Amino acid sequence: MPTKRFTFPGQDGQQLAARLDLPEGPHLATALFAHCFTCSKDIPAARRIAARLSSMGIAVLRFDFTGLGHSEGEFENTNFTTNVQDLVAASAELARRGMCPSLLVGHSLGGAAVLKAAPEMKNIKAVVTLGAPFDPEHVTKNFTDALPQIIRDGVAEVSLGGRPFRISKDFLQDIAKGKLTPAIASLNAALLVLHAPRDATVSIDNASEIFLAAKHPKSFITLDGADHLLSRAEDAEYAADVIATWAKRYIDLPSPAPPIGTPEGVLRVSEADPNGFLQDVQSGPHHLLADEPAAYGGTNKGLTPYGFLSAGLGACTSMTIRMYARRKGWPLTSVSVDVTHDKVHGQDAGTETKSKIDSFVLTITLQGDLDDSQRARLLEIADRCPVHQSLERSNHIETKLA
Repeated sequence: MPTKRFTFPGQDGQQLAARLDLPEGPHLATALFAHCFTCSKDIPAARRIAARLSSMGIAVLRFDFTGLGHSEGEFENTNFTTNVQDLVAASAELARRGMCPSLLVGHSLGGAAVLKAAPEMKNIKAVVTLGAPFDPEHVTKNFTDALPQIIRDGVAEVSLGGRPFRISKDFLQDIAKGKLTPAIASLNAALLVLHAPRDATVSIDNASEIFLAAKHPKSFITLDGADHLLSRAEDAEYAADVIATWAKRYIDLPSPAPPIGTPEGVLRVSEADPNGFLQDVQSGPHHLLADEPAAYGGTNKGLTPYGFLSAGLGACTSMTIRMYARRKGWPLTSVSVDVTHDKVHGQDAGTETKSKIDSFVLTITLQGDLDDSQRARLLEIADRCPVHQSLERSNHIETKLA
């Protein structure tokens, strides 16, 4: 996916480092992602979610909050309120670029921040939280032992994720006032709550409280087996797929105009995982996954290329039969097509070719009060489907009734 890197002024004028992941094809909508407490825009979960959304035409802006990652400023001088203000500044930057966001995604404390910030953003249609706390003050569990020193001295250095951070008394006082109930109740957008049942950092009770405080439309999906950071690739991929599928229901994703001379537009296939074979297949507003079985080094998350080829042949055959029966007014109540594909010797398939060729066998099931002549005619019509004719010019296809 194409990426633009730039900086923009945050809530106090410090330059925040941003990464804008753009779709390979037409830009249909924009999302804004907020990372977890003391994390950065480049954590694996954020990258995977951005990749999945951009594959379906949604540009994603990720940025480092003030004092974190590659952004300017001192973390010691930030708090929950400044995070929310940074989000509002990021939204304003996108609007300045003509890419006003309609989707907010927040991870952990970033999830609490997007809930707080959403009412201040006019064009937000959907909000997603990942492992978010219902009460921002929940983050103090990460440095409980240091609380007395922070209160006494005004600041203390704590270790979070193996890295040192200075937490101030102002931070504690700010998150103590960061109640989310009013913001969630006034959320004028659809809400998706994603949470792992065994999240050891933010318990799933927080997800329940967020969900109960929100008005409809709202959805709640558990991320079984995942940890708080979605560190396993399969968990991050699942969350990304859920968000991408759910978002299409609430964000207007107009179908891009097809190029001149291509009635169905351009189908785009983009690599989703350079370490395997997973592919994003985008055709207009439709998103699919292509992959290989685990035995061949894939992750088995989508149809194989030959699976897509067989699916196209089967779908076209079924549609052609239905179209003919509908035009004739015949009592066909249901049609299904089973397709098998194999490599066979040309002579075994009844052709003059001596080398191996592709063989497709279609087994068609017709239901309804059809007589023998009607069934025979529909079998003939099946062989006239456009995809069948395209493939048969160089391959052998056998079609038969069940």
